[in-house]
Amino acid sequence: MTYRDAGVDIDAGEALVEAIKPLAKSTARTGGAAGLGGFGALFDPKAAGFNDPILVATTDGVGTKLKVAIDAGKHDTVGIDLVAMCVNDLVVQGAEPLFFLDYFATGKLDVQAGTAIVSGIAEGCRQAGCALVGGETAEMPGMYAKGDYDLAGFSVGAAERGQLLPSVDVKAGDVLLGLASSGVHSNGYSLVRRIVEKGGLSYADPAPFAPGKTLGDALLEPTRIYVRSTLAAIRAGKVKAMAHITGGGLIENVPRVLPEGVVAQIDATRWTMPEVFKWLAAEGGVAAHEMARTFNCGIGMVVVVDAADVAEATRILSEHGETVYTIGQLRTRQGDEAQSQVTGF
Repeated sequence: MTYRDAGVDIDAGEALVEAIKPLAKSTARTGGAAGLGGFGALFDPKAAGFNDPILVATTDGVGTKLKVAIDAGKHDTVGIDLVAMCVNDLVVQGAEPLFFLDYFATGKLDVQAGTAIVSGIAEGCRQAGCALVGGETAEMPGMYAKGDYDLAGFSVGAAERGQLLPSVDVKAGDVLLGLASSGVHSNGYSLVRRIVEKGGLSYADPAPFAPGKTLGDALLEPTRIYVRSTLAAIRAGKVKAMAHITGGGLIENVPRVLPEGVVAQIDATRWTMPEVFKWLAAEGGVAAHEMARTFNCGIGMVVVVDAADVAEATRILSEHGETVYTIGQLRTRQGDEAQSQVTGF
């Protein structure tokens, strides 16, 4: 017997590596070389311009959004989601993403689909300015059903010692800026898929909330990567803290960067709710509080700034392509009340 008889095609694995080598090379940056095939990758923070860096590491996946990609037969954007979920977590610590590695597991390796997935990963790395330095492809027959796959990502960034976020001077009176999301991003898809299923819809059907797009294409809009814009504001000294709005939504994520004595008072009337969220709430009968703790609801990143810096921070973020809303402020906390409160939904 051979390994291929058992369901694992080494030749397909090698073909995938050859196909993605140019993709990895396109992400090369100062401090490291983006090349595949070795047992490990080296990165030199000093060559990248750091003097006394603190390393910051993150890991994440894409979740059941992958099922939408599989059912829709569209695999070229979930790699962007994978990178985004990791590097957006890095930048809220004040860290610049340096390099990225991926883990791609499937039951039967499809070289064409695998190349499309990694092309998305490479695109995400280019958007974030980090190098795709390696990864792992695992073909595991019997573990995954035909056509199924899973993705995990790992990223390392760095910040100069003493410049990490959140700042120690976050206080009542600080203002909350919200950066617009590109859509659902990569959270809440188990609920999204349930709503689609109960509605009897196919991912090939026209999207009820996005004219001219199929439902699959609309729901697969990749997660926005906020690295370059927020790093510019951070380096200008205009940011005190940031929260990446992922699983847990606006309710659970904002308190993660706040001191105990303040509350984030968020006014949902301050930004334009994307149509996809209106549709999910109506089609699924999802209550306002459940929406706010499951989805980003149109705000993918919350930035805490001093009241005196609102105009300048907004200018910097806008010039780097963000749609910026002033969505609320911090106030003194009363007792043990919830630290993030969303009104006006």
